[in-house]
Amino acid sequence: MEPALKAGLQIKELTPAAGHERLVHGYDETTGLNALISIHSTARGPAAGGCRMFDYATFEDAVHDVERLSRGMTYKNAGADLPLGGGKSVIIGAPDKVKSPDLMRAFGTFVDTIAGDYYTAEDVGISPQDLSYAAETSDFVVGLDGGPFASGDPSPHTAKGVFLSTKVAWQHLTGTDDLTGVRVAIQGLGHVGMSLAEQLYVAGAKLIVSDLRADALEVARSRLGATVVDPSDVASQTADIFAPCAMGGALNDVTVPQLQVRAVVGAANNQLAGDHIGQALQDRGILYAPDYIVNGGGIINVAMEILKLRDPSFRQDRLAGIATTLQSIFAEAELTGELPHRIADTLIEQRLSS
Repeated sequence: MEPALKAGLQIKELTPAAGHERLVHGYDETTGLNALISIHSTARGPAAGGCRMFDYATFEDAVHDVERLSRGMTYKNAGADLPLGGGKSVIIGAPDKVKSPDLMRAFGTFVDTIAGDYYTAEDVGISPQDLSYAAETSDFVVGLDGGPFASGDPSPHTAKGVFLSTKVAWQHLTGTDDLTGVRVAIQGLGHVGMSLAEQLYVAGAKLIVSDLRADALEVARSRLGATVVDPSDVASQTADIFAPCAMGGALNDVTVPQLQVRAVVGAANNQLAGDHIGQALQDRGILYAPDYIVNGGGIINVAMEILKLRDPSFRQDRLAGIATTLQSIFAEAELTGELPHRIADTLIEQRLSS
């Protein structure tokens, strides 16, 4: 399809990867917008997934990331039993250098061209304030602070799901979900990582943290009593649980041999750098909580805005459902010897085909 033009925005359909429904590129020279929207599946409903802003080294890297993330959203939404499909968007560029209100308005125009097949929300590099600018030009922006069904920042709810999953993993390993004195190494103190750290601190856990931002580290050290380590060392810390809460691929051929933990339970998307990493974790006796099951709390919250719901029991029931689903995955893994992430995949594939 030839590029289309809408309000100064050039839009071009690209060839999506196998198994994906759509891949669309949007570019606006005036604002500097250079973005991609990937729709993996609308089998269960409109695609939903946040917008990530990142300074990708190449356009191909951005395509790879947005398609990988959109597939993850299909699985995450189905895992949380939401009537939503999977999609994702990325804006190419450094948030602190390129992002502006006008760029976000152009992004909203881009989202609007998808005509409701995709709803966007917050992800790395994007804030609720940024989304408010995008919402000026699109009705398909959620995770907003204002409006009759505003759901606000989804990060605390994502963190809540990870926290509940941490308790499930610890219960599975030790017979108790009491986290008092449990050592948790958190990689990344963004909105979700910091919220998780706060919830773990209240529960009595001992924190080891890493991040690239000195201000976030100081907050964790001074308020939460966390031990601060260099990002290159966080995977090798002696702890009970490793919580990847930054970018994807944190579990790979380099980091897995370094791990000195009993379980991995984190908020990051696409934590396994490859399918074989799940086996590598099991070979080392490390329990892995599948990321797209664990980190579904945020999209549960956002779904209330998409579905125009106000009843908090919808969120509470589905957050509890994250813990219940993870319990069943661990139980089946122990019974059959199958890898937890493969059991989760089978569960989702059943939901997608039903």
